[in-house]
Amino acid sequence: MLSANGTNRAVPARLGRLSRRKSSAAGGRNMDARSNPAEDVTDSPQTSVLITGGNKGLGFETARRLGEQGWTIFLGSRDEGRGQAAADKLTGGGANVIMVPLDVTSEASVADAVRLVRDHTERLDVLINNAGTPGRAIAPAEATADEIHSVYDTNVYGPIRVTNAFLPLLRSSDCPRVVMVSSAGGSFAVVTDPDQPVAKMHELAYSSSKAALNMITLRYAQALPDIKFNVATPGEVANRTYAATDMNNHTGQLTVTEGTDSIVRLAMLDTDGPTGTFTDRLGPVAW
Repeated sequence: MLSANGTNRAVPARLGRLSRRKSSAAGGRNMDARSNPAEDVTDSPQTSVLITGGNKGLGFETARRLGEQGWTIFLGSRDEGRGQAAADKLTGGGANVIMVPLDVTSEASVADAVRLVRDHTERLDVLINNAGTPGRAIAPAEATADEIHSVYDTNVYGPIRVTNAFLPLLRSSDCPRVVMVSSAGGSFAVVTDPDQPVAKMHELAYSSSKAALNMITLRYAQALPDIKFNVATPGEVANRTYAATDMNNHTGQLTVTEGTDSIVRLAMLDTDGPTGTFTDRLGPVAW
């Protein structure tokens, strides 16, 4: 573990630009899976977050939970119609949401997303790289380079595109945080444990893309100590369980809310929180 040095898309201009948050003098807390994530945040009703893949599943539930904390939610969605429907639903529940058309595989789309977010804020406090694809679970002997590339384009290159594009806005925050949503399938320790379900999933694209994402997160954390970079997996590795989502045809044993516990906890870290960590709902996960 590294040290911690370190509505509607047509929302009118009346939202204004988010003012820069004052630095928090509050002391940090160690992450505890049993604590209420809302107690660990650098508290500000104007905290801003961009969530990629925010129109459904873990992304939508994360948006809902952070919206309840009074955060401004930039809800990224590749499908504009579904994204708007999700934003409208959250707005109807009282959240402050701006829908952001965002295809993480497109440099042009990412650039447009930066411009839209800049129209509403001078800073971005939290980036949650949640958008992902499982691929087609093709057996190693039958996998092709094209199949691997298509999964990497979303799961690996996507977070790099989005993170680098939003670095200037993140650096304008007093406590910038980046959360990479990965998987236990990206852990060498988990995949080499014969008792883990993922050890019996014989495919190349998804698990290797998440292992790559884990390494990328560590390298960001080492190179950019002023931004907290952490990895979350939406499950409980010790209990061999994972969250039920569209990606796994809702076969998981945990609810989508339980699956977002690790994501929300990392998003709400305060200035003394850790960087360069890999955690699930219960706590640290072996790389």
